[in-house]
Amino acid sequence: MRIAILSRNAKLYSTRRLVEAAEARGHTVDVIDPLRCYMNINARESSMHMKGKDLPYFDAVIPRIGASITFFGTAVLRQFEMIGSYPVNESVAISRSRDKLRSLQLLSRKNIGLPTTGFASQPQDIPDLIDMVGGAPLVIKLLEGTQGIGVVLAETRQAAESVIEAFMGLESHIMVQEYIKEAGGADIRCFVIGDKVIAAMKRQAKAGEFRSNLHRGGTASLVKLTAAERATAVKAAKTMGLNVAGVDILRSNHGPLVMEVNSSPGLEGIEGATGKDVASEIIAFIEKNAKHQRTRTKGRG
Repeated sequence: MRIAILSRNAKLYSTRRLVEAAEARGHTVDVIDPLRCYMNINARESSMHMKGKDLPYFDAVIPRIGASITFFGTAVLRQFEMIGSYPVNESVAISRSRDKLRSLQLLSRKNIGLPTTGFASQPQDIPDLIDMVGGAPLVIKLLEGTQGIGVVLAETRQAAESVIEAFMGLESHIMVQEYIKEAGGADIRCFVIGDKVIAAMKRQAKAGEFRSNLHRGGTASLVKLTAAERATAVKAAKTMGLNVAGVDILRSNHGPLVMEVNSSPGLEGIEGATGKDVASEIIAFIEKNAKHQRTRTKGRG
């Protein structure tokens, strides 16, 4: 097969591992910067161009689209879908997962465990918003934040009111969530491919920090999942429509709670913590499922 990896940097660990795994299994791989692509959209035969030339047909496309280029990146992926390439994750599913509020609403509709979450736009609603999530301490999150940026733990009601008012004053969209104290600054990253969790790691925040992101100094270790955690992770990925996903779960006194579903999960942390060849698992999934025009949306939506 000929496989395209949509990535802005061919030297990134995840991109390199996917190239290595695909080539080791006999496939031809091209790393394509989505921002260098441009599209010919017409009623007869749409096409994709880069550097003045038509791009060849790819049997499958692996999107590694960063949050900062979601709009253009998903437009490029949608064009590949229209041409008939098989997307590991579809453009609609990626857009859905990147909208934090929408994704929580979809997960809630499927009765998937979540931290109690509040959302409002008016300062006069702040007191009730805080009460809705059980009071302080609570977590305040920017909807546009990534990798733990824009996430604040407010330990008192006064602090919560001040931070929420500040964000609202800047016209930033935020949500507030109950603080799961018993998680102890740790979460579980479940790496889902298809209908299975193929690897999982525990991410522990550094001392004095509550965000467990590896980018923020957190550490990763191997973890054994419960049956409920596995089922929750797979159901969350399917609810988003993602074939490959990193599902972040908190262990609470009332069961596993989904914190986020990531459509471009990194490979370095999970492969390092588990010793598993996750990249090859992704390529194997493509080999089994990639067919021309095999998408749910055919590039629509």
